[in-house]
Amino acid sequence: MSDYWRMTASKTAQRVRAHEISALEVVESTLERLASVNPAINAVVVEMPEEARNAARAIDAQIARGDDPGPLAGVPVTIKENVDQKNFPTTNGLRLQNDFIAKEDNPVVANLRKAGAIIVGRTNTPAFSLHWFTRNSLRGHTRNPHNSKITPGGSSGGAAAATAAGIGAIGHGTDIAGSIRYPAYACGIHGLRPTLGRIPAINLSGPDRHIGAQLMAVSGPLARTIEDVRLGFHAMAAEDPRDPWWTPVPLELPPQPKRAALAIDPEGWKVDPQVEKAVRQAGKILEQVGWTVEEVDLPPLREAASLQAILWLSEFRRSAAAMIEQEADPDAIFIYEQMARLCPEVGLNEFLDVLQKRVTLAREWQLFLNRYPVLICPVSSELPFPDLLDLQSPEAFDRVMEAQLTQIAMPFMGLPGLTVTTGMAGEGTPVGVQLIGARFREDTLLAAGEVLDASAKLNVPVDP
Repeated sequence: MSDYWRMTASKTAQRVRAHEISALEVVESTLERLASVNPAINAVVVEMPEEARNAARAIDAQIARGDDPGPLAGVPVTIKENVDQKNFPTTNGLRLQNDFIAKEDNPVVANLRKAGAIIVGRTNTPAFSLHWFTRNSLRGHTRNPHNSKITPGGSSGGAAAATAAGIGAIGHGTDIAGSIRYPAYACGIHGLRPTLGRIPAINLSGPDRHIGAQLMAVSGPLARTIEDVRLGFHAMAAEDPRDPWWTPVPLELPPQPKRAALAIDPEGWKVDPQVEKAVRQAGKILEQVGWTVEEVDLPPLREAASLQAILWLSEFRRSAAAMIEQEADPDAIFIYEQMARLCPEVGLNEFLDVLQKRVTLAREWQLFLNRYPVLICPVSSELPFPDLLDLQSPEAFDRVMEAQLTQIAMPFMGLPGLTVTTGMAGEGTPVGVQLIGARFREDTLLAAGEVLDASAKLNVPVDP
């Protein structure tokens, strides 16, 4: 087997465009890698070898004609199974939706194709994409390629596990409460949650989502280098008029001051010493290249996380509670019960109050990030959890929720976040940091992330 599957997206596109290798050779190498390692991790749950080969042949034909195949020419990618991809079911991890065949591509899928990317498979997600772990009754259990005893993260656990194991250079994920940032952290790679309105995305196979999901759920890239995260982000962010939230803001804006805030334990958060060490080291690395880093207090986090849960669960109760009962997925039932326990039902006035408070908190965070263009903080207060920890008991569920404070809070304000894996905290246990920026300032996050990536000691691609 050739080792083309090991190459970064940037190197792959460069070599394919230069006629050094063919897109078909890259795809064949990736399909061989998939066949070799996927049985151990169950990350890719729908394979599409012939479609991938045909797409590769089309890219090679474009290059032969002298046409521009796009910035991701020949780059193998995966798509999470909760977005529409023409002729495939948008299951979202549900048996109930296994026959929901998409008639057209979600804009994020269409943009990847337009950029020359080649889809080699669809990746696993927990039922309803409702978990920081990845298991469902339709597709089964996804494992972390570094260590099967720890979670691969969720809900984009399949995307992260596949990318970490060398099945595609870029994985597509979605994030409403950490579903890109946490799997990247758990699987030892990088992942970007973009600003609301950056990447167009809509599933036309079903009804439009309610206001909370519209305001908080986004698509974004996972990759093994920050350079590839940037490349995937730029490709995914192309305009598509089907998404009215998409906003025509340039991807590169005027440089911001190299000033960062550092926060370890906001509002009494208890943080693992190895997580704290990683965050402080990230601050030191940025200082060494000219950044000013200050440890400061933050605008409200717990309030934002609590309101996020109210907004999200109010909608879930209305649109999905009956489906949870019908689907009868044990994991989803338990998680929904715990969420309902922690989040009381509210009426219309309280729901409107949540939306009003969102503006207040967004303003506070916008002013903070105007002073500190980057916040360096933990992705989670703990190292990657033992797999399926939150299903052990209500107390274990509460522990997991508490550890994910920063992941839950930031989407409420529509802010972008970047997970940068920095190395290994122990045998088979990745660790990293989270960078938070102002709306539409992914460029600043990626610039800081590239500095940290250059000093990181990553163990990817990894053999499961």
